[in-house]
Amino acid sequence: MAQKIDLTNKKTQGNLAVGIIILIAVIFVIAIIGYIVSRPKALVIQGEVEANEYRVSGKVPGRIEELYVREGQTVHKGDTVVNIDSPEVRAKLAQARGAVAAARAQSAKAQHGARQEQITGAYELWQQALVQEEVMRKSFERVQRLYDQKVISAQKFDETKARYDAAVAQANAAKSQYDMALAGAREEDKAAAEALVDRANGALQEVEGYLGELYLTSPAEGIVTEVFPKTGELVGTGSPIMTIMDLSDVWFTFNVREDYLHGMDQGTQITVSIPALDGAEIPATISYIAVLESYATWKATKETAMYDAKTFEVRAVPTEAVKGLRPGMSAILKEVK
Repeated sequence: MAQKIDLTNKKTQGNLAVGIIILIAVIFVIAIIGYIVSRPKALVIQGEVEANEYRVSGKVPGRIEELYVREGQTVHKGDTVVNIDSPEVRAKLAQARGAVAAARAQSAKAQHGARQEQITGAYELWQQALVQEEVMRKSFERVQRLYDQKVISAQKFDETKARYDAAVAQANAAKSQYDMALAGAREEDKAAAEALVDRANGALQEVEGYLGELYLTSPAEGIVTEVFPKTGELVGTGSPIMTIMDLSDVWFTFNVREDYLHGMDQGTQITVSIPALDGAEIPATISYIAVLESYATWKATKETAMYDAKTFEVRAVPTEAVKGLRPGMSAILKEVK
């Protein structure tokens, strides 16, 4: 009977040991799982691909006459992309050309002087004045002899002398008019006429410059990403008509909190992964670091006895051209060298 009780105690002790081992194993597994779950995840800094954009706009208001490109089309620098119709500019062009023609005519008139008919007319008036002067001279001489002989009164003598002096003055005035017609315009008048021509030409060049703005060209080689107005719609001065993206000028941009900026300086080499290109890793160089002036990028950390963290924009330029890289693609910062 005593031997049977001993066997029962041994079996009970064995079950207890197995239970303890299982409990320890469960605790160990739970501890491992808790460590894995609570372990801090690796920091992922995500950005995107951006590219330089150009907005095509004109100086002249008008209606879209024709669009020569569509969205998604590749254009080259200098390609004509849109034609704007502006009747007002054509009207101003006609006015400017008329002003130039009038100014040139005035200048030619000043340079060539009076017409031959005017010169001849002035000469005839001078000769007529000379004849009148000669007649009055003879009359004055006769009256003077009579006055010397005390035949006529002093009043009669003075009247005759006054008429003779007036005839001399009229002859001199006629001679001046003839000389003026013969010499032509003054040098100051000629210079003023030339200045009017220059001003009219300047106005014409200004209008012709606006005329060139009716056909807008692409400022760079790239892809048309957006076309805003449709054919026939009215556009104002400076209104954007389309956007052209230059795919040869692309970069990566990241928003990085300042406590994660360690090791990032201008010129630092980094590696960027592009998920859209099957995770292709692209080497790049940091070219720009600046704080973002926006309340949305500020994070308060004072409750942890630290400081208020700000966010910085970090830009990096690929060291070589990457085929298939497009703006808007996600970019993952993998390594800072």
